[in-house]
Amino acid sequence: QVQLVESGGGLVQAGGSLRLSCVASRRTFSRNAMGWFRQSPGKEREFVAAISAESDSTYVAASVKERFTISRDNGKDTMYLQMNRLKPGATAVYYCASRSGSSWRGLFESWGQGPQVTVSA
Repeated sequence: QVQLVESGGGLVQAGGSLRLSCVASRRTFSRNAMGWFRQSPGKEREFVAAISAESDSTYVAASVKERFTISRDNGKDTMYLQMNRLKPGATAVYYCASRSGSSWRGLFESWGQGPQVTVSA
């Protein structure tokens, strides 16, 4: 199983930006699709964004499509989520996830611990 370590969470005012990073432990990172999920208290985990192994296909949820960007650097075994114009509704724990194979479609097998992102009004 791949170990995933996220960073970049924290407290930001509404309208601000944060960039989350996720570093993978194994050299198979470049062959794995990656994704970001988030979960707010009392709500189900939400699929936020995903990216294929070669970055040729991405998904971003409609609710954040104009403000969030997913990217990856296979040379650094790292994935990113750039979050702009944040709203209080974005407050959640954000999880990095990995799945075997190049496509992001399907179940994710490995999960990070999840940094807290808090957006104040």
